[in-house]
Amino acid sequence: MRIIHHPQWFLVLTFLALIVAVPLVQVAVELFPRQGERPQALDVFCRRPTAANLRAYERNLEDGSWAAALMRPWVQYALFAWLKDGGEKALVGRDGWLFYKPGVQYLTERPRAQRATATADEAAAAIIAFRDQLAARNIQLLVMPAPNKESVYPEKLTGRAEGLRGAVCAETQSLLVQLKAAGVEVIDLFELFAAARTSGNRATELSSESKRAVAVTSPDGPITRSPDPLLYLTQDSHWSPAGVALAADAVAQRILKLGWAKPGTIGYETRPAAVERIGDVLRMLQVPRLERETPPEHVPCTRVVRSDSGQPYQDDPASEILVLGDSFLRIYEQDEPGAAGFIAHLSKALATPVASIVNDGGASTLVRQELYRRPALLAHKRLVIWEFVERDIRLGAEGWQAVPLPPRN
Repeated sequence: MRIIHHPQWFLVLTFLALIVAVPLVQVAVELFPRQGERPQALDVFCRRPTAANLRAYERNLEDGSWAAALMRPWVQYALFAWLKDGGEKALVGRDGWLFYKPGVQYLTERPRAQRATATADEAAAAIIAFRDQLAARNIQLLVMPAPNKESVYPEKLTGRAEGLRGAVCAETQSLLVQLKAAGVEVIDLFELFAAARTSGNRATELSSESKRAVAVTSPDGPITRSPDPLLYLTQDSHWSPAGVALAADAVAQRILKLGWAKPGTIGYETRPAAVERIGDVLRMLQVPRLERETPPEHVPCTRVVRSDSGQPYQDDPASEILVLGDSFLRIYEQDEPGAAGFIAHLSKALATPVASIVNDGGASTLVRQELYRRPALLAHKRLVIWEFVERDIRLGAEGWQAVPLPPRN
């Protein structure tokens, strides 16, 4: 009867019951399907009490908690819907744009604020060393850092950036300066994309009869493109088909101008292959209800096929050109619709297939390690094209390790 007269005691007892019930249910959930195994909570007694082990223990408890798995999607949905909070991996921008938070932090925070794996100096040293290794075998290197989305569209992140053509991080600028000073050939997509945005904005002011195409000026000559203002996807961290095509044409022009490759003899053509895509940043929220309620983004891809057979583009491991990169090369190429990404469009521009190694998030070191394990792929190569996303200058998986070339056959 006292509980009825003192509702605060009822709240206290309810709260205590919840505190006790959650771990008890967690133990039952773990023991029922895994008879004979100890509960995860006891793992703390089986490891040395170091800071790293304790952090790993906490993460494992969070990942395995049934209560967290049950409540997290609802809490995240409420935070996103009411407070525009994208959690640990996403940031909500303007006009429905979503950004990958580590990329934004790379642009806006000092290196010490992030758990950096490397610096611009270390990245430059690794790239220059790789160039020299290849040069010793008479293989040329062309480097292409892919800009973070927020570097190209800072005004979609915050209104305070309105009017900017782009926002390049100081570390990125440092890397570009060091590479150019060392004589490394670099495709500067930051300047190219900024020029494309400026040309696109001018085209929107023209009459409908005269704005069918605009000329984007690159260091190697004009690139004619339809005035598509979006070079990146709104829900995704990657570039759009327009960004892919612009980059592929710029690379093809550069290597043909340098004489590092000659036009091939294989005819390719493109066919429309639009896809409806749920962006990777939206999926990172891990809120199924939000994915169901958000319309997918319409992505007007163009698929590359052989003119003689109509078959989709395929790599040729025996090609004289090898392309290394990350998910910026995987999107549209290995994802839907297939044969519509950077690699296929580069091959179309060169009229010859290429070989490739693609590793999501691993372009700084992991692709070179895979190349070491696949020595046959480097045989008869004359040119390596190396793409990596800008944020990997600081945050690349395994940093920028020194990796030898595979032994000669």
